[in-house]
Amino acid sequence: MRKYLILLLLLTAACVIGSCAAPPAATDYNIVATIKDIMDSEVDPSADYIWESFGTEVSAAGIIEKRPQNDEDWKEERRRAIVLVEAANLLIMPGRKVAKPNEKSENPGIELGPEEIQDLIDKDRDGFLKLSKEFQEVALEQLKAVDEKNVAEMLRIGADLDAKCENCHKKYWYPNDPGLPPPPGDAAPEKGAETSGK
Repeated sequence: MRKYLILLLLLTAACVIGSCAAPPAATDYNIVATIKDIMDSEVDPSADYIWESFGTEVSAAGIIEKRPQNDEDWKEERRRAIVLVEAANLLIMPGRKVAKPNEKSENPGIELGPEEIQDLIDKDRDGFLKLSKEFQEVALEQLKAVDEKNVAEMLRIGADLDAKCENCHKKYWYPNDPGLPPPPGDAAPEKGAETSGK
């Protein structure tokens, strides 16, 4: 009997260790939302809320500094910051698609279509993961600034977060935007420059 009890304990321990060590497979997730859905419902509203919480308004009544005013305001800032941190994980989940089938670009000619964006991400998965990680690192800095109620840091980090978003958008969403500078090495030669390839 004692031998069977020891064997049962060993088997239980092996199962627990095995379940802790093995990461969940992509099929373990019920992925419903697309990257577009997460951007529309989580990233954009939360980033906008934080950005719009700070500012300076000048009017006939004088200068008003817009800041969170009380504990409830700061609690909402923290909720939004948490959403941004975790959204970075949601965006890179295996099996998550860019958009629903048959969705179209809202600005054709400038923005790529969902299939084209999906193709770029699939071909450059490591690059997409890197940019998402960089976004998350800045979002974590923002969360820290919220917890410290550090307004100056939040203003600085807001600009950094915007830059991280744009880095990803320029690469996968609207790389053909004529308002953007060409990538390094793609600039047109200056007038009079030697182009004969000697």
